[in-house]
Parts: sequence; structure tokens; C-alpha cells
Amino acid sequence: MTSTTHTATNTDVDALVIGAGFSGLALLHHLREIGLKTLVVDGEDGIGGTWHVNRYPGVRTDSEYSYYSFSFSKEVREEWTWTHRYPAGAEVLSYLNFVADRLDLRKDIRLETRVDSAVYDEQLNTWTVHLAGGGTITTKYLISGMGVLSQAIYPDIPGIESFAGEKYHTAHWPRSGVDLSGKRVGLIGLGASGIQIVPEIAPEVGEFFVFQRTPNFIVETNNDAVTPEEMAYVRENYDAIYEKAASHPFGVAMEPAQFSALEVTPEERQRIFESKWNEGGFHFANECFNDLATNHEASELASEFIRSKIREIVKDPETAELLSPRTYSFNGKRVPTGHGYYNAFNLEHVHLIDTASVPITEVTEKGLKVGDTEYELDVIIFATGFDAMTGTLTNIDIVGRGGVTLREKWQTEGLRSNLGINAHGFPNFFMSLGPQTPYSNLIVPIQLGAQWLQSALKWAEENGIEFFEATPESEDWWVEETERAGKATVMYSEGKKAKAWFLGENVPGKAEEFQVYMGGGQVYQQYCREVAENGYSSLLAHVPASVNA
Repeated sequence: MTSTTHTATNTDVDALVIGAGFSGLALLHHLREIGLKTLVVDGEDGIGGTWHVNRYPGVRTDSEYSYYSFSFSKEVREEWTWTHRYPAGAEVLSYLNFVADRLDLRKDIRLETRVDSAVYDEQLNTWTVHLAGGGTITTKYLISGMGVLSQAIYPDIPGIESFAGEKYHTAHWPRSGVDLSGKRVGLIGLGASGIQIVPEIAPEVGEFFVFQRTPNFIVETNNDAVTPEEMAYVRENYDAIYEKAASHPFGVAMEPAQFSALEVTPEERQRIFESKWNEGGFHFANECFNDLATNHEASELASEFIRSKIREIVKDPETAELLSPRTYSFNGKRVPTGHGYYNAFNLEHVHLIDTASVPITEVTEKGLKVGDTEYELDVIIFATGFDAMTGTLTNIDIVGRGGVTLREKWQTEGLRSNLGINAHGFPNFFMSLGPQTPYSNLIVPIQLGAQWLQSALKWAEENGIEFFEATPESEDWWVEETERAGKATVMYSEGKKAKAWFLGENVPGKAEEFQVYMGGGQVYQQYCREVAENGYSSLLAHVPASVNA
């Protein structure tokens, strides 16, 4: 992408990106390519975003290495070597640091720089970003790269502060680590983080109490080392692998299933289920049948297969039954991968406590009470997840036209955006992985989104467009399309039962709305291409009709 001469503004920078994770690095690289003076700010003391912050035992990707990486840099592709099929958090963090160094990005990244608020000036058409501790930065373009799973939440349980032992949230795990050996440990929360931490710490703790409200359908897998031959193959076929992932509904380099689970014989269905279960991870969710996310009967067939696997692995029948979801079916919640999760419950000192039938009533000085039963603990771990998609955006004041914050807009109007990229009332403000972007392996839409924004801003600069702003009509359409796509899946009714985060159900008081687009990543990308082909008209609110012509 060649650079372009941009419209001069009296600002400190042309583009300010908040967040130095995957999104921030991709945006910085692509916006610098078109000549925009770009700065990335991040409140942490290192780059990496969620991979810099999340250091709990067992943290790793749910996606395989070959498509959990950028494809746009030949130098990075040729020089970086992955070591495991599902890279651990430390390896992903090393990769991001390598990207920053190899592409010379650090000179335009300012760490330990936390944003308090950002205010749009309607007269000057600029954003003023106010920093914690004082200071401001002015910019023409403001872009959120703050991530979708960054705003940690704690459970609303009385007495948390009274606990005399150690307390940790997986999203705020001490960088120096935690010695859990021989201790009585309680875990609250069994989303992806909790599922990863269970098998990792189970062998070392003294007694392990896992407090479960809602079990998950976990697709177990293995984490083989990457051979030199496999890495060589990936380097030789990077473009094809990435294109395959970009064309897949879930953003993975897999073959989309061709048949319904209902149109094959029971014997063939069992064979396919077994084959993909043995292949591991998302292969089961994505390559078995084409209706496991859209047809309740098909979803239930997959559910019962996984329940049978739980019964095979877990020796105690009562524990196996507690681990088997019954209130919703497969794909009703985001499907996590497991690395020995079920087998951990065969250890005699690992205890599964059902808090659906008898809930946690309070945290005491000594531990946790479930009903009238008190479990004495040395350590409590909260793996209670995040205010996904919108949490980081509403946690700071992003102030648009008329002094209205983005938080206020979504509170009064409901969750509205144009393709999750921008919102009416907030000129020249953009979001990487904003709400209502695809339910996907996130690295694919991060890269494609950065490349789309690069082209869009290059076009705006070359055509004298002073600001992009979503039209109300584009928001109306995208809300309708997001709702249509979501309601066509089992994730809607089943996700409501399971209190799924992609409906906002995991956050008390949060409106029930589709946080992600479930119509497929490849469909979403086609919509983005059509916006560009139509001259970005859906981003030209308040622009004279002659400009749109």
C-alpha cells in the first residue's frame, strides 16, 4: 500500500490507537503505510494486550498456531517459529514482541499511558484524548484497539473483602506467579479461563474445590509440538492457509462441513463425531456437520455425543453427570477447547461443587459458603470472565457530538453500530473488533479490519473527506441483520438458557442484545467490501449529497 498525502490538521498525531495488542500492532503498521502519523497508547507496561495481562496457569490459544498469526508480513512469516499446536500465553506474547521489533513499531507506541476520556471537538473536527495523571493528545482519527475480553468482572457475592486468604482474578494474575502447592484452593467461574486453569493447577494443590454453576461442552484436544516439517509447510502455504481461514464462517483454516447431522445414518454420524473428536478442538465444532449451530435436533445429537465422552473419561458417575450440560445444547455457549479438563476430576483431591442447585451464599473469613456448608480455603481464584465487546468502550468516556458519550448512546438507543466499525454521532472514531463484529477466531477480523480501515482512510484523505461517520440508516440495517443472524442459530435460545456472554447474559444489569455477529465471518467481510465498493456512503453522515455522488 503506497502512502498518500493527507489533509493537514493541527493535531499532535493523525491517528491515535488505544491498545497495544494484536489490533493495535496491526493498525499501527497499516496506517503508517499510508503516511498517517500514528501513535498507539496502552496503560500497561508492555505490549501484548490481553496476552500481556493474562498470565494465569494454563493460558493459551483456543485456535491452532497456523491461523492465530498475521499473514501480512513476509519477514515475520519467514522468521518466526511456533513451538506448539496451541501456543501458550508466553509464546503468543513473545510473538507479539517479535512483530513489534521486526516491523519497528515500538517507536510509535507509548506504554503506561492510560486513557481517561476522549472528547470530540465539533468545530475543529478533532479528538482530544485525556490521559490518566494529566496530559492530552489531539488527533484527527481515534481508534479503539482495546479488545473484546479485557474488562474483567467479579461475581456479586457478599463478603468477598472479608476473606482472610489469598484472592486472585485470572485476568489480574501476578506476573511473578502464585505458589499453590499443598493449598486448599477454590475456583469460581468455568468459562475458557477456568477450563484452562483446572488441569494445570489440579496436580499441585492440596485440595481443589471447583464451584460450578453451569457446565460447558468442552472439546478436548492435544497440544503436540510443531515439527520443523510442519512449520516449513505453513511458511510455504501461508497465503492459502490465511485465505481459507478468511473464507470460513468462524475464521479458521478448516473445511466447512457439507452435510446435516440429520441426513446421515446413525453409524456414519457416530464415525464422523469420533473422527473429529479425535482430531481435537474446533475441528469437532466446525467440521462434523453444517447444522450443529443452527438446528436444535442436530445440536442435541452433538450434545449427547460429548456427554458420552464425559462418561467415558470421568470415573465417578455423579461427577460425570454434573459435568454434562442438560439445560442447553451444544453451541449454546462459546465452545472452549480442553487440555485434560475432564480427566482432572479423576484426582481424589479435586471436588466438583454444584452451585446451580444450591448457590454460593457468601464469602467468609475462612472460605466460601454454599447454602449452609462452609468450604475452608487458603486461596480463591475468580475466573469470572469479562464484560465482553462493550466493556472497555463504556468504561471510559468517549464523548461525541453534543456531549453524548458512547455509553449513553448505547444505554438510550440500544447497541448500535455500522458493522461494529463506527457509530453515528462519533465522527472519525473507529473500533477494531467492536461490538457486532463476527463471532470468530479473532486474528482474522483484526487483520482484515486493519486493512479495510487503511483503504478507507486512504480514500478519505485522497478525496478530501474530513470525517467518516455512520449514518443512522446503516445502524438500523446492521442491528436488524445482527439480530436476524443471531436468531437463526441455536446460540440464541440456548445461549439465553446458558447465560452466554455473546448476549450480555453474564453481566448483571446488561441489556440482552447480540454482542457479536453470528452470520459468518466471510459474510461480514463481504458486507465490508460492499461498503467500499459503494463509495463508503454508509459512513458519510452529514456530508453534502454532492460528495456522495
